[in-house]
Amino acid sequence: QGLYSSVVCPGLVMSNMTYGILPVFLWKLLMPIMWLVSGCPGCVCWACSSLCCSSQVWLFKQKPEYLDSLVKYHSCTSGLGKCYVEPRKMDVDEDTAEKLYQKLLELEEQ
Repeated sequence: QGLYSSVVCPGLVMSNMTYGILPVFLWKLLMPIMWLVSGCPGCVCWACSSLCCSSQVWLFKQKPEYLDSLVKYHSCTSGLGKCYVEPRKMDVDEDTAEKLYQKLLELEEQ
């Protein structure tokens, strides 16, 4: 039907919405820990949110039929603030995914 779906991670973005959850000084203490725990130091964006959601913009510009459905696309930034998209293979059981898809098609017909 021409519908495609991709899994996207916008990254950890520090914005005024994020700062509203906890006091600013606490975020400044937590960010280095979150940076280390994330497993991808580049996935934490220290700049503004418009720089960090690059995976959504990048995906929008791609031809969906060329994207890998078993990949999660991450918005990342280099240590110098350059944004890039990093695809990471998801641990997905393809047989279970196919059964789920078939069940969804059955439900759609009902």
